Amino acid sequence: MKELILVKYAPEIFLKGLNKGKFERKLRDNIGKKLEGIKAEFIHDSGRYFIRTDEVEESINRIKKVFGVLEVCLVREVEIDFAAIKDEALQKMKEAKGSTFKVVTNRANKKFELNSMEVSREVGAYVLTNLDREINVDVKTPEILLNIEIRNNYAYVWSNNDITKGAAGMPYGTNGSTMLMLSGGIDSPVAGYLMAKRGVELNCVYYHSHPYTSERAKDKVKELAKILSEYTEKITLYIVPFTDIQMEIIDKCREDELTIIMRRFMMRIACNLSEKYGINSVSTGESIGQVASQTMDGLIVSDDCADRPAFRPLIAMDKTDIMEIARKIGTYETSILPYEDCCTIFVPKHPKTNPKLNEIRKEEEKLNINELVEKAIDNIEIVNF
Repeated sequence: MKELILVKYAPEIFLKGLNKGKFERKLRDNIGKKLEGIKAEFIHDSGRYFIRTDEVEESINRIKKVFGVLEVCLVREVEIDFAAIKDEALQKMKEAKGSTFKVVTNRANKKFELNSMEVSREVGAYVLTNLDREINVDVKTPEILLNIEIRNNYAYVWSNNDITKGAAGMPYGTNGSTMLMLSGGIDSPVAGYLMAKRGVELNCVYYHSHPYTSERAKDKVKELAKILSEYTEKITLYIVPFTDIQMEIIDKCREDELTIIMRRFMMRIACNLSEKYGINSVSTGESIGQVASQTMDGLIVSDDCADRPAFRPLIAMDKTDIMEIARKIGTYETSILPYEDCCTIFVPKHPKTNPKLNEIRKEEEKLNINELVEKAIDNIEIVNF
């Protein structure tokens, strides 16, 4: 008996037509990078990717975090011999738990003597006759789904108990790049995850207000970037000193407009860094109406400072939905650590919720915008994960 890892990729990749091969190759490259340090052999058998390795559990744990992977299945390799296939199917059924089952066959090897329906019927009958416990067939809602694939080189057998769900999405690095405004909160790491899931390369910028925000707040953001990097090939985090900008705004601008002007500076800096490092877009964790600066008017005023697309993948999501994803991807517990970021330290008592663009531009005339932005960028700290 030989166990292999079968990698099933997201159905969306099948829809890429003539470009499908490019996406498949990128996905395989990404899996290879994720398995660095593990001795693994890639096997291609008539449209399927298999991996042979002695470090099965660790490999599955890594592969399931690769975007574009729909499922990771631990399968058994069998010679293309119907008696051997039936015996392996029976063994798999003995190991599986449940009182109902269904056999699903995919016969890619058209030279095999039976078609898919005939294989499923014969294997099902063999299981019913030889299994040492009572079991029934249920074609609609079976507890055990027994899968058989007959390919050109071998047959493969596994059950639904051998399947681990993957991250799905598109292969990372196939859809441009973005600069994520990463705070220490719940939302922005989820936004970054969802952008990366669509194949977008992730870079992060964090605005740090020393000494008003502690080093623990910075360490918290570094940890969030590190967690996100488990789903990507790498992440570069740009830590921007933001105190001087905030103090200048507080000193010269209206209190109720502090937050929206601060957000405009963040957008400017994110776009400036994107231009400098060849990044296509910026992304934020904003959700419409969640806080005062995330009203429709507030977002319009923020976008006025963008020189490239500004994506907000959480824009229509409820907080509970965002929190659920944060728990799933492992960022939630870090995000709720009680270390405040620059957005929560300097919050006006009554922030303006319907800012007008002309009024905000007029207020900003009191500031030397270019000098403040350039000074902040000249003093960034860069951390790679």
